[in-house]
Amino acid sequence: MRKNLKFEVVRTSMAILIALAVALIIIFLTSNEPGVALKEFVVGPIDSLRHFGNVIELAIPLMFTGLAVSIMFKAQQFNLGAEGGFFIGGVAAMVVAIKVSLPVVAHPLVAILFGGILGAIVVSIPAFMKVRWNATELVSSLMLNYVALFIGAYLLNYHFRDPNSGAIASYKIPKTAKLMVILDGTRIHAGLIIVAVMVVLCYYFLYRTKWGYEIRITGENKRFAEYSGINTAKVIILSQVFGGFIAGMGGSIEVLGLYRRFTWQTLPGYGWDGIIVAILARNNPLYVPIGAIFLAYLRIGADLMSRGSDVQSEVVAIIQGVIIVFIVAESFLSKYKHKLVYKEAKKLSVKGVK
Repeated sequence: MRKNLKFEVVRTSMAILIALAVALIIIFLTSNEPGVALKEFVVGPIDSLRHFGNVIELAIPLMFTGLAVSIMFKAQQFNLGAEGGFFIGGVAAMVVAIKVSLPVVAHPLVAILFGGILGAIVVSIPAFMKVRWNATELVSSLMLNYVALFIGAYLLNYHFRDPNSGAIASYKIPKTAKLMVILDGTRIHAGLIIVAVMVVLCYYFLYRTKWGYEIRITGENKRFAEYSGINTAKVIILSQVFGGFIAGMGGSIEVLGLYRRFTWQTLPGYGWDGIIVAILARNNPLYVPIGAIFLAYLRIGADLMSRGSDVQSEVVAIIQGVIIVFIVAESFLSKYKHKLVYKEAKKLSVKGVK
């Protein structure tokens, strides 16, 4: 187990280093001022409290969707509905914030809970379709994302749009529903505390509970799980309901933490980014914050680089692509893994002889 973890850490680190090396080459080949570009890219995200705050603000929704995708992928359920669940969670937060009057603490909690429930419903539909009709969850979840988008667009345009806002935006979100800022000089909000708690809960759920064990066994070998008496249909649904709930929470927290009005006219993209985070974290909840902060750091660095130099921010897309290609390539560093397995087997055989 430790050898496998060591190999995955090495493989992921090598993929990241290769991707950064590619980005470095591109910057030197295309920029007239590579030194300035690199400084903005590498140092920019941490050169001020405001920029560091931007990194953490961006990492919060990435952590939520990364956790959601990790839970579903751990069961080998390639549900892409975290995007739709995140979006509908934001819509739910808007509805509760504007239509329901509650005290300061209760108001955001109810909105987040409602967002989580709607997110679970949206993401679980492909799971029920797979169990009932053997429909591929990848395709059905992808299509349902746009169903969620148009439901949200309808509610915004015909029921919650403020005609005096000067743009397509909802009525203002009441202060009682807003999440408080926890670090002055930034917009880092209480969602950071909530997502930290969710990281611990998700890890405990996956590795310390019977349900989590069933999810992991089903993901590793569904047929073995069935022979062991595990109800795999229940596991498939459970993993996606739980993942959808987390994604919906993330959408609600994003809206209540950073927005004065709900303005999403398109899918925000955090669900797709959550897949990258889950890949970097190897579907382990404890590593999700590392993957989310790393990706957020790249995004903020690229944005600062595009504003302060002649290199465009699209370089981050190249880095992401290279990282994913190497991580998902099973043969990448496979010889190194074989050597680790051989050494471990040799040690065990020597101990057995003694």
